[in-house]
This record gives sequence, structure tokens and C-alpha cells, in this order.
Amino acid sequence: MEDTLTKTNTITQEIIAGMKNTPKQLPSKYFYDEKGSQLFDEITELEEYYPTRTERMILEYYLDEMAEKLGDNIELIEPGSGSSEKTRILLDKMDSIRCYVPIDISGDYLFKVADQLQKEYPNIDIEPLEADYTRPFELPNTHPNARRIVFFPGSTIGNFKLNTVQRFFSVIADIVGKQGGVLIGVDLKKDINILEAAYNDSKGITAAFNKNMLVHLNRKIDANFDPDLFEHKALWVEEKGCIEMRLYATKSHSVQINGQVFQIEEGEYLHTENSHKYTQEEFSGIVAPWFEVEQVWTDKNELFSVQYLVPRV
Repeated sequence: MEDTLTKTNTITQEIIAGMKNTPKQLPSKYFYDEKGSQLFDEITELEEYYPTRTERMILEYYLDEMAEKLGDNIELIEPGSGSSEKTRILLDKMDSIRCYVPIDISGDYLFKVADQLQKEYPNIDIEPLEADYTRPFELPNTHPNARRIVFFPGSTIGNFKLNTVQRFFSVIADIVGKQGGVLIGVDLKKDINILEAAYNDSKGITAAFNKNMLVHLNRKIDANFDPDLFEHKALWVEEKGCIEMRLYATKSHSVQINGQVFQIEEGEYLHTENSHKYTQEEFSGIVAPWFEVEQVWTDKNELFSVQYLVPRV
């Protein structure tokens, strides 16, 4: 594992590179310090934010069917596990899960959650792994004979650009092997008003979550972003098929990062996240080089889907 100084230098270089882009970009993975993880948990309970409650309903309603698809002797692996709330639905009912490996970039939060999970599920080995799952990582080898199932809920796959999606599924295919599978949440295309409301909530929780990334980066690297000089906005970009999260500068100012100065003009924005939405046909085409979609479960309004992918033999 990288030492602290090397990790800090890597993050600094990544942020500087993003700030040199047009528009300026900050990687969405830096939303998730402990405060960011807590704010996201609050977002998932908002009235406007349909994905979490809809996906939870699908998981609960179709759990028996999913369990049959997933099979026996499972090592459940969850990249970007956060609070593991949806995972509890599986852990509560599926006796076939031998081990659960939650993976998250926010180590402090991850280990708190993992400790609690181990108390709640003493018969399941909980093996937390602090890692950036968008880069190569090594899994614990505690259950070598178990079938590896990757659980990737929450439509997180929508945050990736196409080349990152392809790289992710290539890595996941290697992890699960020929006998494993992937249970994944995929947000579906729908009415634009529903989409934009979900990311511009009336309580301002999403705005706080977006701005908290700046606080996190100030602490993580040598930067001096001022969150009070930015305003949150999310909007649907039709040609990209995604919601874009942005932070607009309310006045012209400069930001220093590791001694480098970046001028930000009034009205200019920092692009912090994409959230792509797919038709079922689009998503099936994206995963086709590595996986085939064996089954899709949706809600009655087809707002969201949970899909089971199996490796192409």
C-alpha cells in the first residue's frame, strides 16, 4: 500500500491536472471523507432522491430470486461500500454468504461500519479493505474456495466515464473469474424533471455534499478552496446522457494548490460528478465484452434496475 506522503502527492497531482482542464474538474471519489459519507447517507433518505428507496424496494421484493441466482458459498465484495445499508438486506437473509469484503476510500468510516457489521453478523467474516477501487487492489485471500460475487448498488456505475466503465468491468471480470457474478444497480433514463430534482434537493443536503469535497481536499492536500464562494447546481446534459454536478463560482477569485495558483472567474464552474443514466439496451451493450445480463429486476415505473451479470465463457 502507498505510504501517506506518496498518496498525498498522487492526489495533489490528480487535482492539479483536473484544475488545468476546461472546464475544471474534481474527481467525484473525493466526496467521501467521513463527513461526505454521512451527508450522502442523508441524501439517500431525501424525498426527491428516488434511487436509494427504489433500489432497496427492488432488493427486498426480489431477494429470493436474487439469492437463487447468486448461488451458494459466496464471498460478497462491495466496492464503494459506504454505510453498507443495502448490503444488510442480503446479509440478513442469505445464508450462503460466507464472507463480506466492504471496500471504501474513506478508511475511518469504513472500519467503523465494519466493526458494527461484525457484531451484527458474527457468523460472517467481515474483511474491510481501504482502497481506491478505481485502481488495482488486492483482495484478502481468506476464502479461496468461495465464489466471488461483486455487489455494486446505488447506480455508482453511472459516475464513470465510458473508458472508466470499461476498465472497471475488465478488473471486475478478473476478480470474479468464470464462476462468479455481479449484482449491480443501474439507474434508468426517465423524465428530466425527476432527474434534476433528485440532485437539487430542497433541503440543500446535496449542495452541502458537493461543497464538502472542497473542505476534504483542503485537509487532504495543500489547497485553500473556499466553499462559500461556490454555488451547487446539477443539470441534465442530453448529449452525454447524464446529470452533471457542478460548483459555480459566485465571484472571481484564485485558489492555491501546492504553490500553484488557479484563477476562477465569476460564473465559471468546477465539474465534480457525472451521473449517467442508461436504457437497458445501452447498459447491456457496455458490459458485453465481459459479461452478459442474465436477469433484470425493476420497479413498476421502471425508474431503476438491479441487474445480474454473469461472465462470458
